[in-house]
Amino acid sequence: MSANDLGLPDKGGPAQPLVIASDLTCHFPVRAGAFGPKKVVRAVDGVSFTIAKGETLGVVGESGCGKSTTARLMIGLIEATGGKIIYDGQELGADLSLRELRRGVQMVFQDSFASLNPRLTIEESIAFGPKVNGVDPAEARRIARDLLDRIGLDPARFAGRYPHELSGGQRQRVNIGRALAMRPRLVILDEAVSALDKSVEAQVLNLLADLRRDFDLTYMFISHDLNVVRYISDRLMVMYLGEVVEIGSAEALYERQAHPYTAALFSAMPSMDPDARTEVPPLAGDPPNPIDPPSGCRFHTRCPFAEEVCAARKPQVVTLGEGHQVACHMHDATSGHGKAAA
Repeated sequence: MSANDLGLPDKGGPAQPLVIASDLTCHFPVRAGAFGPKKVVRAVDGVSFTIAKGETLGVVGESGCGKSTTARLMIGLIEATGGKIIYDGQELGADLSLRELRRGVQMVFQDSFASLNPRLTIEESIAFGPKVNGVDPAEARRIARDLLDRIGLDPARFAGRYPHELSGGQRQRVNIGRALAMRPRLVILDEAVSALDKSVEAQVLNLLADLRRDFDLTYMFISHDLNVVRYISDRLMVMYLGEVVEIGSAEALYERQAHPYTAALFSAMPSMDPDARTEVPPLAGDPPNPIDPPSGCRFHTRCPFAEEVCAARKPQVVTLGEGHQVACHMHDATSGHGKAAA
């Protein structure tokens, strides 16, 4: 089922990315003393990326790197300090209203219980969005029951139940169904499976793969589990302290990590092989304070390959191959770094 089959616009054309984020910035002001300088938390600081139609972009990084803030910017839950979001060829705020954006972009959160209204039945929760947007109540209920069947919950058994009567995996299926009731083209999944046990997690991941195929969906999948990200993602974006440090195809990044931070993340993955146990921590220390981030490359304070140039200058984004980009002085022949290729 394509976007046109659902009656949705495809204004950018098939070759145009569904989403273009350009130099996205989100700074949160910090309360200071009466005479102290005004400071901000640089949660997202100049992030640029694209999401192609029908692909899954995985987003990874340590806690506090800006993954969830970027997701909330994408759906308009928080206002950007700067930058542009272009959805299907239309710029948010100039050509596209927030209301129109939310018809095409939906989000599934980590806490499946807190995301649902405890006073609404499962059918009412899924039908709520369409009804608010003018769909006839009878048709909204039909949509809800059809989606319940699609997400693997028998409408005859589950339509009249309340959230507290469902398991965590079942509630998350309902949240997915509720998002799909709005006929979105992009679904943002913010740690949507991390609270589930492994067997249920696998079922939900398979469901997401089936729904992506059946509804011609595009996903932005945020997770701390690199194995899960590899399973579901086409491309991978690695964030550190509010910036993108590396982006490329999932398979390319799993085979070769160009940025030292990406390599550290992958080295920390647990292994079932006792001979491949991690004995030395791949990364020491905590991320720096986002209120006062380090100069130059923000990773230089924890990087084993850091040189003077890393603290002095912000690295340029270098293209290593088709779609594989990294922001690191070691891959820039003009940077002056000792390990830079000539």
